[in-house]
Amino acid sequence: MDDNMRFNTGCIHGPKPYRDSNKRDVIPPIHMSSTYFFENAEQGGKLFAGEEEGFIYTRLSNPTVKILEERIAFLEKGEDACAFSSGMAAITSILLYFLKPCEKLIYSQPIYGGTFALLKLLNEKFGIEFVGIKAKNFLNELEEKIDEIKPKLVYVETPANPTLDIFDLEETSKICKKYNIPLVVDNTFATPYHQRPILKGADVVVHSLTKYLTGHSDAIGGIIISKKEIIKPIKEHYLTHLGGCLSPFNAWLTLRGIKTLHIRMERHSYNAMKLAEFLKNHKKIERVFYPGLKDFEGHEIAKKQMENGFSGMLSFIIKGGKKEAIKFLNSLKICTLAVSLGAVETLVEHPASMTHSTYSDEKLIEAGIDPGLIRVSVGLEDIKDIIDDFERALK
Repeated sequence: MDDNMRFNTGCIHGPKPYRDSNKRDVIPPIHMSSTYFFENAEQGGKLFAGEEEGFIYTRLSNPTVKILEERIAFLEKGEDACAFSSGMAAITSILLYFLKPCEKLIYSQPIYGGTFALLKLLNEKFGIEFVGIKAKNFLNELEEKIDEIKPKLVYVETPANPTLDIFDLEETSKICKKYNIPLVVDNTFATPYHQRPILKGADVVVHSLTKYLTGHSDAIGGIIISKKEIIKPIKEHYLTHLGGCLSPFNAWLTLRGIKTLHIRMERHSYNAMKLAEFLKNHKKIERVFYPGLKDFEGHEIAKKQMENGFSGMLSFIIKGGKKEAIKFLNSLKICTLAVSLGAVETLVEHPASMTHSTYSDEKLIEAGIDPGLIRVSVGLEDIKDIIDDFERALK
């Protein structure tokens, strides 16, 4: 492993350039085999015992998937990684790994609607309790809640989905370490190009590969990055027995996407800043949420923990509430009305009725998700065309 390899080079080659002297292909192949032969019966026992490197069955491990895991672990500065068939499969596995029935979890509020729905399911089925804390006064409340409810895990999304709230990873990790509580960070919005939580003290990082890491709206996947002592049992039990393995083809698509991650994120961030500035000055917009704006509440923390810009996600509240939000969305011509994010095309959606529809009306208000809130994953189109489309729709 080349620890001196810089991030941009790491996107293409990390942690080491792919070389197969027998085949001499520049791009790693897609290993579509479901099963692998043994040279002899004794070898099978060794492979199962983990005594030597080898592949048995793609649900357990796969050569293409392994290259992807190594690359993302390198970019996130983790020791190892485990890829899954979706972001939710990864999140489910990490929660089940850390939590037993009737134990408690603290999470940053708001979080992605799918994660929130999973927490509700875990509560209904296993009595796992979850307590949300908003960004304002987060650190003080976190220490109070830890002392009060004795949670077994702290789970943070930053920037938060869909309000872009920023949570201080370094200070949060200090509190978690003080009480010996693992800190899991969903880094999907920022990507390792903008933010590397492990360097700030996080124990585990999770991603939806579907988003920026793949970057082209053509593959679904998830990944967990952490120390080997955490990844090993997750692979052996939660990946193997729950069966949420990543397709080799999707792993290959993600590897291809990561090669341009640094270039794409630079442009996503640039375009998002320009769009945020346009919206901030528009008479029909009540409020803009983007960490790059100097008057955004979490701007100073974002500056401290994010690198190379502030990513491509923003949201805003349109005057007139849900009715005007829907009217605006239906008036867009270039930008796409769709859930998901992190793709080359600009995707726009209404969180309250789409990505966060798993929240009740009461929980939406509690989480700070306004009925007029619109979330934008700013794409790679010419920023003038994106702004023109928004200006037309706002008229």
